[in-house]
Amino acid sequence: MKRQALLLLAIVLLGLNLRPALAAIGPLLDRIQLDTGLDHVAASLLTSVPVVIMGLGALACGPLRRRLGDNGGILLGVLLIALASLLRGLLPAASTLLVSAVLAGAGIAFVQALLPGLIKSRFAADSGRLIGFYSCAIMAGAAFGAAFTPWLAQSLGWAWALAGWTLPALLAAAVWRRAAPSAGASAVASAPPLVTWRWPRAWLLMSFFGIGTAGYTLVLAWLPPYYTALGWSAQASGLLLAALTLCEVVAGLLLSSLLPRFPDRRPLLAAVLLSLLAGLIGLQLAPETLVVPVALLLGVGIGGLFPLSLVVAQDHLDDPRQTGDLLAFVQGGGYLIAACAPLLAGLLRHYSTDLSLSWQLMALATLVLMVMAVRFSPPRQQRPLDALTD
Repeated sequence: MKRQALLLLAIVLLGLNLRPALAAIGPLLDRIQLDTGLDHVAASLLTSVPVVIMGLGALACGPLRRRLGDNGGILLGVLLIALASLLRGLLPAASTLLVSAVLAGAGIAFVQALLPGLIKSRFAADSGRLIGFYSCAIMAGAAFGAAFTPWLAQSLGWAWALAGWTLPALLAAAVWRRAAPSAGASAVASAPPLVTWRWPRAWLLMSFFGIGTAGYTLVLAWLPPYYTALGWSAQASGLLLAALTLCEVVAGLLLSSLLPRFPDRRPLLAAVLLSLLAGLIGLQLAPETLVVPVALLLGVGIGGLFPLSLVVAQDHLDDPRQTGDLLAFVQGGGYLIAACAPLLAGLLRHYSTDLSLSWQLMALATLVLMVMAVRFSPPRQQRPLDALTD
């Protein structure tokens, strides 16, 4: 029992370390650009590059597991996050920030690709709830990164404020090393691997996850600069992002408790997508007057859409190994799609000095998601598994 509790603590600590490397950048972006000379497009890469690497890492989940194992891959991932954070303090230059973005993305990718499968194999009877807690820990880590980093920057400077996230990553690595289950603890699946690229539904699920996650990466990267351009301080814009992220956590927890009551996920999808759309509209029409409802609506929309996208994908298959194959494909391609959002916003801001068009495009994308969500009916589609497996 004590070992299980330590493992649960390690899972939560790992989740908490998967977003500060991204979320801490936004509130300090103007100061980073001023000190390093990064233009808007290059600055957007500090968020886009890690997300691209996260996608590639998810697609490489199989070879990574075979080479390092679950335990070793997860440990390497969190150590790479620690190294990326430390480099930002030691060498606060534009080139180092981009290198640290690659390292952080690789570390996040390793953990995200391997940890959910390990949770499923180790806690088969309660894996859904535990993955929900893990997802909420990820969003909580983003809140902590956005809220605390600007305050640290007041006394330490932005570089060492970013480097401060080295310590939580090292703590997670130490706890994981003690708590990680033995290699023989994971169940071995007997079903053959799923050839996802042959299955049209897998592409639909990947697109849905990618477009939905694009809303998250867009808000994460550019909401604080949007408000600093309106005259807000870095601390205030960081607190706004943190408050929005806390709304995401609460929405994710509430949604997890409601899932058993909604075998048809479409009513929940409709609710969170309408919330996201309303938040984006408010962000364009009255960003300061409606700042509180905007934060609530965006938080509920993004916080509910992320876990729901994964749950809808998991609903399609029973076998853990094939579900892992599908989720790797969905997240891998999805994160590559999501990485385009902050980069596109950086390009638009470079040429127009305004982010309103970015919010409008995301609102249109949300309408596309609503159309796609109609197809996610509860009866499982019959598939010729012999044609979809090796």
